[in-house]
Amino acid sequence: MVTDLGQDRPHSARMYDYYLGGKTNYAVDRDAAEAVIRRFPSIPTAARINRAFMHRSVHFLASERGIRQFLDIGTGIPTTPNLHEVVQAVDPRSKVAYVDTDPIVLAYADSLLTSSPEGETSYLEASVTNPGAVIEAVREDGCISFDEPVALTLHALLHFVPDEQHAYEVVGRLVDALPPGSYLSLSHCTGDFAPEAWQAIVDLYTQKGTPTQVRSHAEVLRFFDRLDLVDPGLVVAHRWQPAPGSGPGLATDADASLYAGVAVKK
Repeated sequence: MVTDLGQDRPHSARMYDYYLGGKTNYAVDRDAAEAVIRRFPSIPTAARINRAFMHRSVHFLASERGIRQFLDIGTGIPTTPNLHEVVQAVDPRSKVAYVDTDPIVLAYADSLLTSSPEGETSYLEASVTNPGAVIEAVREDGCISFDEPVALTLHALLHFVPDEQHAYEVVGRLVDALPPGSYLSLSHCTGDFAPEAWQAIVDLYTQKGTPTQVRSHAEVLRFFDRLDLVDPGLVVAHRWQPAPGSGPGLATDADASLYAGVAVKK
């Protein structure tokens, strides 16, 4: 059976790959991405800031909080270092379950399955908008267990889950499946710093077939209801525990236009 890779229409994951300078994208994705860049020239910077936050947050969870199981939903196209490479560098026994729905991610999933011998990785096809199916798939797969703490990572994903798709309920259902001691790491685009540009981006993504909704700081904070945020709380992504020589000195909050936070389930 031939897999439909959607070469006739832009896809958010392949556009993100283009922003990062990747090669796993088509002309239709590059055209749409360039249209976004014309409206907001800093979008490649925002993409790199998001990627750097992912690296820092999962390294923190592995090295400082002892988390050895990661559930990464909305994985996107593999880009080295992938999440499992970061956490298995801390402890080779770490396990990572990747979840996505884009056929092209599945086509390149071999890059996500290069686990250390001591650890394990798996790739599952499921949609975040159906959290029950995600939870069931994870349980059936067995790579990670909900009997031990899990880090749920939702990076640059939820702005593609508008309110009509019940974004808050989706996150609540996923968090409810996690045992105490688990964490949520989340990043989310915002229009707080450049509202006109981001409204144009929302309109463009939506017109191209990807419903999109950026959210304010207060709206993103709602995703952490019933969880305890770790320092420094919900902040612009490059301000979240920045590495020396990086962070706010290299980009403005408007360049980032991305909130990020990590929280624990008590």
